[in-house]
Amino acid sequence: MPPMITRHNPTQLHNPPGYHHVTVVESGRLAFLAGQCPLDAFGALVGAGDIDLQIDQVAANAAAVLAAVGARPDQVVRSVVYVVSDDNSVLAAAWRQLTLSVIGSAFTTASTLLGVTRLRPPTTPVCSRSRFTFTATPSATPIPSQRWTPRVGAW
Repeated sequence: MPPMITRHNPTQLHNPPGYHHVTVVESGRLAFLAGQCPLDAFGALVGAGDIDLQIDQVAANAAAVLAAVGARPDQVVRSVVYVVSDDNSVLAAAWRQLTLSVIGSAFTTASTLLGVTRLRPPTTPVCSRSRFTFTATPSATPIPSQRWTPRVGAW
């Protein structure tokens, strides 16, 4: 049975802009994303000094990870995005860019964007972390895990 995802805004609460107060998942597999930073396939920073290009790379990376496990952005049930800035206009622009991206539908559920003072690696102003559930039928062969290999000077 595929998971049923429903989104609710209780009438006693304000109507939030673009997201829902509660997302309920009845069943399904859970997968957790980590480290969706603006790095290309070789670990190089994309869009140094350009937050829009960095958000586009984060979105592309998250879309690739979702697709790799048979999931779609509209199946994300929780997301947290970190942006290195305390400027409300930068944070608002980052949110707009994310919601218009290829993973924009991921942000209609419980989503948070946080302005922070620093991320690792220090040259990376945008990273996201998402929790999602999906309906993909598990493949007969498990997805191979990949071990992290440290790269000297990468961070």
